[in-house]
Amino acid sequence: MTILDVATTDMASSTSTLVAMRAAIAKRARIVMVSPEHFCVRYVINPWMNAEATVNADRARAQWERLRDLVAENAEVLILSGEADLPDMCFSANAGLASRGTFVTSNFRHAERQPEAKLFEAWMQRQGFAIRNLPPSIIFEGAGDALFDSEDRLWLGYGQRSDLSAAASLSALLDTEVIPLALKDERFYHLDTCFCPLQSGHVVFYPDAFTAQGIAALERFIPSRFRIAVSRDDAFNFACNMVDLGDKVVAHRVSVALRAELKLAGYDVRAIDLGEFMKSGGGAKCLTLANG
Repeated sequence: MTILDVATTDMASSTSTLVAMRAAIAKRARIVMVSPEHFCVRYVINPWMNAEATVNADRARAQWERLRDLVAENAEVLILSGEADLPDMCFSANAGLASRGTFVTSNFRHAERQPEAKLFEAWMQRQGFAIRNLPPSIIFEGAGDALFDSEDRLWLGYGQRSDLSAAASLSALLDTEVIPLALKDERFYHLDTCFCPLQSGHVVFYPDAFTAQGIAALERFIPSRFRIAVSRDDAFNFACNMVDLGDKVVAHRVSVALRAELKLAGYDVRAIDLGEFMKSGGGAKCLTLANG
């Protein structure tokens, strides 16, 4: 029986089984995080950034460590050191996409982040991953825009950072179905800022971040009972930018209403203050890269 089969039967009676199954999966997970000692807002490449913003380094470190500790309760956390000239390197989700021993390196759109790619590529190669690269002409920003769901489908956000043309290349490289979703709001510049597929089969998303075609694709593949649409307030607090840890999810801020929906899906919600990282337009998911 699959996770989706369990969730489809009787949500109330099967919650304990569902939680146990997902917790076992999460225990096998490995997640890469990058230490934030060099994190700051040095440039502006998304609408959340303000070059005048001041990051409290001690507070940022404490917030990052709290996230690391929560993730470590359910997964093995691998730590990579940051680089002095790469203040956004702590947002490890954007470095590439890991899947079944293969790592597809990102082709960053903005020059400020491009040096991160080779550093992650070399590190992942040392971890034993086979490295694959997209053509240099195809912009692709890793697990910020490419997210696997419980059915092992890959959802690709495009139109802000990654290119639609990445879909065919990723499908061929990873031998998997890729479903493109067009993003229309520059404030939700990566898919993981407005969309989160959960191991339970549910999808948490902000409808206004997507084009009509994107919503249609979502509705085609995800039954209505598994679609959790969030409010504007939740979206702008990056509630969709959550880390799925099997029996719990971690995010910057989550409303009472969304907490209730996630509880019905079998999740314990852990909200932690990531306000320093929000100054750069990043939340919990942005700070983690599943090393699967």
